[in-house]
Amino acid sequence: MNRKLRMGMIGGGNDAFIGAIHRLAANMDGKIELVCGALSINKDIAIESGKTLFLAPERTYTSYDEMLEKEAALPEDVRMDFVTIVTPNFAHFAPAMMALEKGFHVVIEKPITLSLQEAIALDQKVKETGLVLCLTHTYTGYPMVKEARNLIQSGKIGKVRKVFVEYRQGWLSRLSEREGNAGAAWRTDSKKSGKSGVMGDIGTHAFNLAEYISGLEVAELCANLNVVVENRALDDDGAVLLKFNSGASGVLIATQVAAGEENNLSIRIYGELGGIEWHQQEPNSLLLKWYDKPMETLRAGSGYLSDIGRHNCRTPGGHPEGYLEAFANIYRNFSLTLAARINGTTVNADVVEFPSVKEGIRGMAFIENVVKSNESSEKWVKYEV
Repeated sequence: MNRKLRMGMIGGGNDAFIGAIHRLAANMDGKIELVCGALSINKDIAIESGKTLFLAPERTYTSYDEMLEKEAALPEDVRMDFVTIVTPNFAHFAPAMMALEKGFHVVIEKPITLSLQEAIALDQKVKETGLVLCLTHTYTGYPMVKEARNLIQSGKIGKVRKVFVEYRQGWLSRLSEREGNAGAAWRTDSKKSGKSGVMGDIGTHAFNLAEYISGLEVAELCANLNVVVENRALDDDGAVLLKFNSGASGVLIATQVAAGEENNLSIRIYGELGGIEWHQQEPNSLLLKWYDKPMETLRAGSGYLSDIGRHNCRTPGGHPEGYLEAFANIYRNFSLTLAARINGTTVNADVVEFPSVKEGIRGMAFIENVVKSNESSEKWVKYEV
């Protein structure tokens, strides 16, 4: 295959934020081109968005089912290779399932679906079709997050004992959903976002990061959810005690009512020999703390990083890399994997990796178990999928 991968998009029109982020990330390496879209449920916005993005009028669709039907009917050398789904949570499952049934690979925003049952059904469809599904858990795309994971896998800090992960935002400190904020409106509506507000939106990111970097899986949890802002329909604050399958323990905090905070995602993991610390708002640095020697600071873009760390760096040391580049790393690894599939070759999956259905199911189970624990009189609940 000597061409770019052809991408379609569902959602992400001119009135949306995350669609533009996906398009920037997909474009960064020149391996993907947007060829079609059903960019809004509003017909006028869908058509105008298609014009803005220079899509051919006949490939600017006004519904996802129309797009998938018509794209599947096009010749193989014309139709899209995969579809990116950037709709609110409640509108993930149906288009993803239909895309797989029509033979298209899928990139999907997190959380993967509205419910755990939908995520399991999607997993079954992926296994049945053998197609590739990529879940955009953005923060796993940062090079120093991948470096941290590699350090722990290689035993650098010894057996993991303790995990602390926090995601603090302040944008829902007011009742923004009643003030015309569309993003706040659907995120605080259980019919559109799911059973939990803060844990579904950002708690899943913290949970995914804790499992991804540590290499462990949560086995039990004890959760407390709060509605801090009066008259809000879903939780906007919460904390979870964690027990991992290795015997390690941890604490997860997620809040969207920490006034003054932006996207303050931080993680600290401690082992027998030392610890690692990473902050999303200072993403190029990874701190290594030792029991018996001074702290080290590892930096993105440096030659001493591991293969997976270097693979996901894009600029020399001292040049900031951030959110867009992390997003682009996920798209690049997905595109390399998909291109290899089309060409009948393989990639080194230990280096060229990205979140998929497994992480999606783990995330949905996290939400379900947190809500179950919060509503239970029991102190701890077993983590069930």
